[in-house]
Amino acid sequence: MSDKARDPSIAARLSSGRLHLSDGPIDLIIKAEGEPAAVRRAEAAARLRFEGLLAELVGELHWLRSQLGGTPPPLRGPIARRMAEAAWPYREVFVTPMVAVAGAVAEAVLAAMLEAAPLRRAFVNDGGDIALHLSPGEHFEIGIMRSPEEPRSAATPEAFVRIGWESPVRGVATSGRHGRSFSLGIADAVTVLAARAADADAAATMIANAVNVDDPAIRRRPAREIDPDSDLDDIEVVVEVGPLTEEKIAAAFAGGRERAEALIRNGRIEGALISLCGRWESIGEATKHALSLGGWGASHGRGDAIM
Repeated sequence: MSDKARDPSIAARLSSGRLHLSDGPIDLIIKAEGEPAAVRRAEAAARLRFEGLLAELVGELHWLRSQLGGTPPPLRGPIARRMAEAAWPYREVFVTPMVAVAGAVAEAVLAAMLEAAPLRRAFVNDGGDIALHLSPGEHFEIGIMRSPEEPRSAATPEAFVRIGWESPVRGVATSGRHGRSFSLGIADAVTVLAARAADADAAATMIANAVNVDDPAIRRRPAREIDPDSDLDDIEVVVEVGPLTEEKIAAAFAGGRERAEALIRNGRIEGALISLCGRWESIGEATKHALSLGGWGASHGRGDAIM
């Protein structure tokens, strides 16, 4: 089914029963579980919150694409302010609030759903950045796959990370050079688990940027040459990674590991998984069990969240 009567956005019911909301670059997959009447109210609330959401962000795009400096930008909308809040801890390097846009959108839509109705489980997945809700005794299994370049429909998880209601994790996000956004680093993918989706989103980008090394096999281009609208402007982003020596791969992993461990110590994230050159590494307690199952990247779970 579709609904274009009130704005340009599209709402559809997928074959899995999940709700699909799309408007321009924002593409949400939503799952709600609970009493049927509660699910209907929650989905109606998701649609209502989604209406005009893109326009809300576009209205403050100047500040959202501007580098964070000494004072917070004068943002008005709750999603825009949440983006800036998640990006703020990283302002010692070049960063804009756009680093957390997908996670912040997922958070906002999920919050509207939970305000409208009590749910047993729910998630809002914005292109792989996921906001989760779990009631006591419930859990989600987030699937992980080796290649983040695979289409969602063809993705086959090789391992799973279990997130129980007792866990503080309610946000999962993935970044890297194969993702929707540009990366300064060479990681194939970095998946981060955090208390909130916007925080996971920002941290995933920062860790992916830190998985880096200089080598002639790495080709970079200014972001604006690839996308004139990129908030990264003339900063060089990775466009190709050729064969690397063992030493270079180890050095790149070390950079990402150091950044991830620091974020765990500071309480900003719960864990991370790093994929590079067909290898992967787990950092933190929240992701350690994925190692025993073997696999990498973020994708769909056993009937649960799709990344």
